[in-house]
Amino acid sequence: MAVMSLSAVSIALPAIGRHLHATSTGLEWVIDAYQIVFASLLVAAGVISDRRGRKGMFMLGVGLFAAGSLVGAVAPSIGVLIGGRVLQGLGPAIVAPTSLAIISATFTESRERARAIGVWSAGSGLALALGPVVGGLLVDAFGWRAVFFVNVPLALAVMALSARYVQRIPRSPALHPFDWTGALLTTAAVALLTLGIIEAPSRGWLSGVSVTALAAGLLSLAAFVAWERGRPGALVDVSLFRRAPFTVANVAGLAVFFAFVGAIVYLSAYFQQVQHRSALVTGLCVLPIGLGFFCGAPASGRLTARLGARPPMIGGLVLCGAATLGLLRLTPHSSIGAAWWDLLLVGLGAGLCLTPMTTTAVAAVDHERAGMASAVHNSMRQFGQALGVAVLGALVYADIPGGQVAGVRLGREQGGAFVSGLHLALLVAGTCLLLVAALAALLIPRGFLSPGGRSFALLVEPDSSIRARR
Repeated sequence: MAVMSLSAVSIALPAIGRHLHATSTGLEWVIDAYQIVFASLLVAAGVISDRRGRKGMFMLGVGLFAAGSLVGAVAPSIGVLIGGRVLQGLGPAIVAPTSLAIISATFTESRERARAIGVWSAGSGLALALGPVVGGLLVDAFGWRAVFFVNVPLALAVMALSARYVQRIPRSPALHPFDWTGALLTTAAVALLTLGIIEAPSRGWLSGVSVTALAAGLLSLAAFVAWERGRPGALVDVSLFRRAPFTVANVAGLAVFFAFVGAIVYLSAYFQQVQHRSALVTGLCVLPIGLGFFCGAPASGRLTARLGARPPMIGGLVLCGAATLGLLRLTPHSSIGAAWWDLLLVGLGAGLCLTPMTTTAVAAVDHERAGMASAVHNSMRQFGQALGVAVLGALVYADIPGGQVAGVRLGREQGGAFVSGLHLALLVAGTCLLLVAALAALLIPRGFLSPGGRSFALLVEPDSSIRARR
């Protein structure tokens, strides 16, 4: 629900603009408000869930998501809708790290955990790709408000099922006070960097808003690292990034969502703006990405449980990167089925590498701090998503001033410029994935996280009790 809300609402933007008489800036903030709140609060919410109890925090997050959805569904103006999206964004900021931490604590055996994370990954990836289809169906059949209304009964059902079936997990012992300074710094850093990246394509990378936001974000990030280093009870153990597998897993997460989400967003724009297809047909055109992801993620869980993290991570990155480069043959007049196999392979490759990346990130800490590790990894993925939409969008629309307005249909000349920009964006995305695959091959040892392998010890502190538990 949390992931689908992003791509489904994107499809509904033209209808929202017409009914609420919204400007293009207002429509952009319908998406941006959700993204910024979601990304910036992940780390703080993940650590709080470790301390306050994951089941209760999970249900709180679902409840906030439902409340924000209800506000959005009844919003009489674009301002109220944006406020609902802010409230809605609080939900997944809590749910994303908490749900993964619940899985980590519930499935303690490595093979079971890998398979469970594969299912979790399949759900989130399929939701991202199905969002345009579901959004198109709801908008065409019931209007744009249905995109928000549908979340309310689903969220209530999730809360009821969680109350009955999710076990309470013991809280982590609070040996130190909560790191409020670290929480404020990391929230400010992610929010400002995300804001700067989102605003740059429309305002310009050298505009006052973009430069100020990016500079302030980098300063906040530097202050956060300096504050957390060697600090007892730190919000994030920054020393984890000295461990090559953990760092590679997070860089790979950023790269995959940079390319994967960017492909979904701008291929959807290609079908709508260049080929003038409806919202529903557009959703069906990008559906192969979701089908590939849905097949790849569970298979990745089984492969990770059997072979370790290295083979499916590298193989998935290479497949996703190569298939992304295969989309370079698209033209303004390509048929719907011209890129079907490439889209399927993009999703399959992304699904194959997502589970080993997530497993590596969560395995980096003892399960009492799984919320923190999960939140860091999810933050990298969300940051990659924002970066992909902004950077690839700047390449796609470089020669089309004003073309990046939702629903604008492009003429023949502008359509050709769009496809040229799309080719450059796909080249950048595919190359990025292949470079990260090479990095994983160099820095992740053979047999990493494989059953009975010793390489798992590379992830944990040299403490005999931790080694014994592992």
